[in-house]
Amino acid sequence: MDPRVELVETALATVIDPEIRRPITELDMVGPIEVDGGTARVTIKLTIVGCPAADRIERDVTAAVAGVPGIETAVITVTVMTKAERDALTEKLRNGRPKTLQFGPDSLTRIYAITSGKGGVGKSTITANLGVALAARGLRVGIVDADVFGFSIPGILGITGAKPTQVNDMILPPVAHDVKVISIGMFVDPSTSSGTGVAVAWRGPMLHRTIQQFLTDVYFGDLDILLLDLPPGTGDVAISIGQLLPQAEVIVVTTPQAAAADVAERSALVARQTGQKVIGVIENMAGLAAPDGSIIDVFGTGGGADTAARLTTTDEPVPLLASVPISIPLREGGDTGEPIVLSRPTDPAAVAILAVAAQLAVRERGLAGKKLGLSVG
Repeated sequence: MDPRVELVETALATVIDPEIRRPITELDMVGPIEVDGGTARVTIKLTIVGCPAADRIERDVTAAVAGVPGIETAVITVTVMTKAERDALTEKLRNGRPKTLQFGPDSLTRIYAITSGKGGVGKSTITANLGVALAARGLRVGIVDADVFGFSIPGILGITGAKPTQVNDMILPPVAHDVKVISIGMFVDPSTSSGTGVAVAWRGPMLHRTIQQFLTDVYFGDLDILLLDLPPGTGDVAISIGQLLPQAEVIVVTTPQAAAADVAERSALVARQTGQKVIGVIENMAGLAAPDGSIIDVFGTGGGADTAARLTTTDEPVPLLASVPISIPLREGGDTGEPIVLSRPTDPAAVAILAVAAQLAVRERGLAGKKLGLSVG
């Protein structure tokens, strides 16, 4: 065998599937490799017909092969896996385990449920920017947009119209800014003839099944942190998350306004009733900087600190994690799909969010409810 075949294999091991985030050689996506003179012929097997990552994979494979010493021309043939090969892939990704809830009590993934009492307080914007900020620190991050009725995470992250890839009964989520994202907005028609979009009108059982499917069928891989963008209030989804992920830790988002803070407190109390721990409060829209340097308290003051104080108990202190000021770039970034923590990291709102990400990045998952693998001798 031409020794350059082994060099080509080594080069292909550097090509990462953008959806699964593992080398294509590890995923058995590489077929026959032939080297003849200065030409290398490589066959690549995509997971499905119409794989959205096809162009990127072919481009990365071509570049990797062309970079091998002695190779002048890379000829790439793109095929599709057989059903048996797809079955083997899904079995490998699940490590031989049956299809079940990915983030059970033994999972090392830190799970943060971002909640609020009222809508319109910027919860989804905070969630999206936190996810991007954590990923920028080198952590493996996923976001579940559990706000089924008011899904907005895809738009904030700039992936409106993105569709997951389905391999057998496994769903591969789109990736935005190094964050794996799943949202009901990826499964509904994004627009109607009137351009107003499609409303999701589901009741409790359907909502529960959707959240359960997101946590079972969607392949996130090994995550360091999973963020859940919950709908406002204390409804079905919040209760389902409490049942499915009782180990999730809750962050409450509110504005400084007293009315919003009062309702935010209720969402945290419901989380506690399901066994979840409230770890902090983020106060959003905390003030608007005027041209003369003064701060205009558009929504009042003190709501975040008051909420944190009322939620604090002897056994469970709840700090105010940050006060995020009103920021036009933060709003603009949500409209254009450019998270402010990347586009304008020195903006005061970005600085506040980045500070929260720094705190979350170093928190360890508690051992409560986790099997330690010890036995009595």
